[in-house]
Amino acid sequence: MFVIIGYLVVIGSIMGGYLGNGGHAPVLFQPFELLIIAGAAGGAFVCGNSLVVVKTAIAQGTGTLKKSKCDKAFYLELLLSFYALTSKIRREGLLSIEELIDGPEIETIFTPKIIKDHHLMDFIKDTLRLLITGVEVAPLEELMDQMLDTHHEDAYAPVKAVKGIADGMPAFGIVAAVLGVIHTMESVDRPPAELGKLIAAALVGTFLGILLAYGFIAPVASVMEERMEDMNNVYKCVHKGIMCCAKSVSPTMTAEYMRAMIPYHLRPSFNELEEELKASKKAARGEQA
Repeated sequence: MFVIIGYLVVIGSIMGGYLGNGGHAPVLFQPFELLIIAGAAGGAFVCGNSLVVVKTAIAQGTGTLKKSKCDKAFYLELLLSFYALTSKIRREGLLSIEELIDGPEIETIFTPKIIKDHHLMDFIKDTLRLLITGVEVAPLEELMDQMLDTHHEDAYAPVKAVKGIADGMPAFGIVAAVLGVIHTMESVDRPPAELGKLIAAALVGTFLGILLAYGFIAPVASVMEERMEDMNNVYKCVHKGIMCCAKSVSPTMTAEYMRAMIPYHLRPSFNELEEELKASKKAARGEQA
């Protein structure tokens, strides 16, 4: 939503200033200049990145128009899920989660919003499987750190690709402008008024390249990077939860350890978490009854 608002402000400010200064809007409509810029940038984007990165970048880029899933409610569900997981381990033993990992019973532990994130669930399941096999705490922690490093590198690839396009857009705008100047120079036999229009059309290419780069694509890359960091923090929070399971930390302290890793503006308060834990315990007792 804020991305759309930002776009409207960018367009409104530029067009308002241009028209207010006596400019003529039709001059800015140069579809062939836009074709050169967008086509060249799109081609460079495709040939410079793998198919996986291209698809992910497009999905994440369009996803910036939607609300981020890493909000307070998501973190709260994550805390409640690990509270339920550690409670089950403490009550029934570590081997009790062996069938749970790949079975439908996992839906009684993790909420649908978390289960929907397949990459996050794969990370949780893989580490829990290792925990069940009896891996010691130190090797498990080292392995999880390596997994997080790999995840961070993979997650940054689409951001890097979009940033690369943003950096290249002004250059593609110059290419379009140069081609416009070439067309103008081969038309020097025309009247000055027509030559002026051709020069103006050529300069629009530079304008569009810079506008698209810094007004549209670069901000999207920044939002993608911010959301990537938010998701990386979710993985770090899960990392802490898994380590608490490995060290047999109590369910309450597991939730508190994880809560301490959540950014302040997204962190549920102690009272909020306490109320949700009480509600989940009450619901569990009701199901058992």
